[in-house]
This record gives sequence, structure tokens and C-alpha cells, in this order.
Amino acid sequence: MPELEDLQHFLITRPHALVARYEFLSFRKAEAGRAWLNGLIDKVGTASSVASSNLDSRWVTVAFTWNGLRTLGVDESSLTNFPEEFQQGMAARATILGTTGANHPDHWVGGLGSPELHAIVILFARDVVERERCRREHEEYLRGLPDVEVLSSLDLEAIAPYGHAHEHFGYRDRLSQPAIEGFGVEPTPGSGPPIKAGEFFLGYPDEEGSCVLPQPEILTRNGSYLAYLMMEEHVGRFRDFLRQNGATREEQELVAAKLMGRWRSGAPLVLAPDKDDPELGGDLQRNNDFNYGEMDPHGYGCPLGAHARRMNPRDTAANMQRRKMIRRGGTYGPALPEDAPEDGIERGIAAFIGCASLVRQFEFAMNVWANDPNFHELGNERDPIFGTQDGSYDMTIPKRPIRRKIKGLPAFTTIRGGAYFFLPGIRALRYLAALGN
Repeated sequence: MPELEDLQHFLITRPHALVARYEFLSFRKAEAGRAWLNGLIDKVGTASSVASSNLDSRWVTVAFTWNGLRTLGVDESSLTNFPEEFQQGMAARATILGTTGANHPDHWVGGLGSPELHAIVILFARDVVERERCRREHEEYLRGLPDVEVLSSLDLEAIAPYGHAHEHFGYRDRLSQPAIEGFGVEPTPGSGPPIKAGEFFLGYPDEEGSCVLPQPEILTRNGSYLAYLMMEEHVGRFRDFLRQNGATREEQELVAAKLMGRWRSGAPLVLAPDKDDPELGGDLQRNNDFNYGEMDPHGYGCPLGAHARRMNPRDTAANMQRRKMIRRGGTYGPALPEDAPEDGIERGIAAFIGCASLVRQFEFAMNVWANDPNFHELGNERDPIFGTQDGSYDMTIPKRPIRRKIKGLPAFTTIRGGAYFFLPGIRALRYLAALGN
């Protein structure tokens, strides 16, 4: 059974929060980092506390880079038990991830590619007023810890004018999340069977029956790895592209749906290939109830290269139970008003991918699903929304009698930063805070 009192809530239960603040920290001295952590542990939300309480004082999440664990004083023999990709950090994995060109770590902001990045604290709140109170409280707390430095911060706020979350391009968000075995949540129709807890949390059996648990157990049990990505969305460029490739508003919306694999309402193209169906898009019992192999093998509904189909190939890929990930995060920056020109203000998504294996889950998705030009034998395509685009890749839209090929897709997104974190359990946080005593 999952140890809900020891698991941080972040990958399990969403708090009743519409805004958040991410603060990226560096510890100049080990004792300062441990003192900072010790004073925050009682505010960290557990899976059980967030599910049963509305207390925003428990809506805090804390995670560390490998360099952060080292700086806190974790001994070398323990540090070497962590997987190589976590030890290296995301910035060193650019070639594997496909983060080239404008997406390369050389261009990242906020110290996210720096070895001096040691920790992240996430402060959740119901609204902006509460977030500002949390920010001020943490700022005041840090005044007594001069050797803890805030490298950068990011404020997030949900965009939900239609009663549901969506991102800056206008697509409905949070439609598909894996159900974890033993956590009491049944998967929605079409989402596949519950996934073993060991695919997300260390110390539990995975889909192959293995139980991965680097030593020492007190540090790693109930922990997870987080891949963080800060991704700018070029909304004006995206809208210009739709206008260039659709003569009418209806045609533009269809192009937008073909790029994503869903209409902006969330309705999947496999079930609504010709016209949007907002009622379907909002129905969690129906909007994931489809497959590709039998219902749309050639991509006449959802193109083979569409974002949703690439990032979750469902029944058309092997080993899917071991590839799925938990996604968290939200939007930053103000919404760009409809029909307004690009205003030069940065906006985008700041997302976390939670998993037990960065290589098997996150890095595979980036390398193969997002950025392999020959995925599904397409030849010269990358994920049209999320992949690394430089104007040299295409998008094929199957259509009878003649398919449509859009050549030279621009980059609709740019990765502005990223990092690998370890999300410890509560006992592990206390262990880290007590190092050196």
C-alpha cells in the first residue's frame, strides 16, 4: 500500500490552487540549506494532508538537484547510487533530448542550466493575493538565511475563462493522466489499466515486478524524479500560421486541431474528425475513450504526427505502461487577447514530468516521440507543437484523395530552461535536514 503520509502530494493530489510560485535556490553553505529545509518540512504537503485539507500552509513542495543533494551533505557513496542522467542534469543531456538551436541550454534563463541550482520550492495558493502572502513569508524567512540565494522565480496563474484550464494556444489542458494502482483512482475509459506505483515512485514494484530503490533507503523510498521544462509559447506566430494555412475561421480551427490531435475544446479528432464537439471535449468519461490502431490507423482523423498522437501513441506503441508519466505545472505570463498582435511579453507553460526513470520515460519521449523525424515512418517531421523546430521539418495531414503536406513548420515553442530534480519523501526530507548533526 502507498505510504500517503510519506509521499509529497505533488504527483498524486492537486491542491485547490489556481496560482503558484516557483523559486529556484542555491545553497552557499550546507548548513544554510539544511536549516532552510528544516524550517519548511512541516509546511510540505503530503498526499494524505492535501487530499483531506484546504490548509494552504501545507501546499508546499520541495525538490533537489543532484548537486543540491551533494551540497546538503549526502555522502559520495549514496550520490553515486543515483542514475547517471540525474547526476549529469538536464543541461548536459541536450543532444539526447534534442534541445538544440534556440532550445539549447546555452540560451536558458534563470540559472536553470547552472550547477549552482540546488533546489526548487513550489508555493501553491488559491489566488494571487494568497500567493503574494506566501511569497512575502518565504522572502522574510530567507532574510534569516543569507547563504540561501534565490537564483530566479516564476509566477504562474491558471487561464480558465471557460471554467477549465487551458494553455496559451487555447487548447484544453489536463485531459489525460495515468491512474496509479493502489491510490484509489479508477482510470477513465480508454486510458488503459492502472499503472504500478513503481513506475512513478521508488520503493514499489513496477510493471515488470522490479522494485528500484537506490541506497540509502531512507533517502530514496517514496521519492520520484521530476523533469522540469519552462517552455515559451509564441502565440502570435501560432495564430499567424493558422491564418496562413486556413482561409476561414473554421479551416484555421481544423488546422489547429490537426496539429494537436484534439480540438481546442479537448474533443479528440478520432471521435470528432470533422467538427468540434465541446460537450465531448469536456466529458472525462468519453474524451479519452478511443484508440488509434483500430479506429484511425492511417491518421485520417488524427494525423500520425499530431502532438497528442506522438506523445501518447496508445495502442500503436509497445511497452506503453512503462512509458507513461505524470504531468504537473501551469501557465505563466498574461494571455494574449484574441486578434491582438504579438506584444513581446513572454508567456508559456512551466511543466514537471514525474517518473521513476528519466531515461525510460521522459528522455525516451523527448528523443523518440517528440524529436525523431522518422517517428511512425513520417520521414521529416517532429512534434508540431512541442518538438524542436527550425523551419526545416514538415507536417503531413492525411486526406482523401490527396494528403496535405505543410512544409517548413516554424517553432511555436522554445524551451527557456529545464532541470532534473529529485522529489523526496517526508522522512527523506527530515534525513536531509539532519545531515551533519
